[in-house]
Amino acid sequence: MAGARRGLWGFYIAGLLMASLGALLLAWRHHIAPDFIIIGTYFLAQNLGVLVGSLIAQPLLKRKGIAFGLWAGCLAAAAGLLILAGFAPPLHWAGRLAGLLIMGIGAGSVHSAASHAIAPAYELDSASTMTLAGTLYTLGGLTSALVVGGIFFAYTVPSILIFLALAPLFAFGFFVRLQMPDDPVTAQPDWRQSIADFKSPAAILFAALLFFQFGNEGAVAGWLAIYLSQRLGWSPATSLSILGLYWFVLLLGRLLGQRILPHVPHGRLLAGAVLGPMFACLILSFTDNLFGVITGTVLAAAGFALILPLVVEKIGDRFPYFHPGFFSGIFSLAMTGGLLAPASLGYFAHWLGVGVVMGLPLFGSIMVAVLLMMIWLESRLSSPSRKP
Repeated sequence: MAGARRGLWGFYIAGLLMASLGALLLAWRHHIAPDFIIIGTYFLAQNLGVLVGSLIAQPLLKRKGIAFGLWAGCLAAAAGLLILAGFAPPLHWAGRLAGLLIMGIGAGSVHSAASHAIAPAYELDSASTMTLAGTLYTLGGLTSALVVGGIFFAYTVPSILIFLALAPLFAFGFFVRLQMPDDPVTAQPDWRQSIADFKSPAAILFAALLFFQFGNEGAVAGWLAIYLSQRLGWSPATSLSILGLYWFVLLLGRLLGQRILPHVPHGRLLAGAVLGPMFACLILSFTDNLFGVITGTVLAAAGFALILPLVVEKIGDRFPYFHPGFFSGIFSLAMTGGLLAPASLGYFAHWLGVGVVMGLPLFGSIMVAVLLMMIWLESRLSSPSRKP
């Protein structure tokens, strides 16, 4: 368990890296001269890097161990951030794509290694372990928003990026000396098991639910700040403060959710967690004042905070071989596809305007509600009939 506790900090680094782009868009002055195609391509490059990093990490973890995956990923992420510092505007955006790709590779490696590190704890208590991992991931996202927002007007963009690079560099120094006692690299389901998953309606429904839920969280986190600046004309400082509020409520919700879970019926809690983001997206789509923005942001973050541990709990009950590794049978497809939501928003916004930013997570939240009802119905139909 010592290795699991140490590996958990990898989620903090992964969260800081994955959330940084949503804040950096304002530092790169895209709120003044938005090019939504380029913004979408930024997210695409970062998420492609996450996918590549996760793929590379799988064989490396088996040969080199989990500690290697953690420190190598941190080193790659720091290099990516330093490349971004060297290609800050007005230099050509192609250099920033390279930096985001390398940073994504580092984030994917760190996330994959950390997921394997917590496997022993996950087997004992899946919901609590994923809540703790999600809490640290969210803390990393909050850190990135606070750092960029707090020093936005005080330092140059390269200085901000160099400051952000200190976090993975510090983590590199921590992980390179880390001794993982068990190196619990969890075996993945083989292809026959994965193909069998596609024949299971329940697994497909869970995969689709994760696809939309991960997409909803990523879309709001990546686009909230620039949406507020573009839609309402707010200053970068105000927009980044709201982004920080989003991450803070998400963090608070995951901490309090762990205490609420044993005392509230999970069905009701899940229903509230799904309906909250739906109303939040509607509020954020039509509001023109600070009160409405704060209300919508709090509702969205609170709902998102509770959905993941509840869904993971259901997955653990129905599919005991599932573990939190990035590639786990059919669920890898769902998580990878969910990463595409922030990227696709850039292309949608180019054709339909910035207002579509809240339309996509609204549609995603509706799909989550529909899928939950289908999962409940499938569970009722597939359960053994009770004798009178």
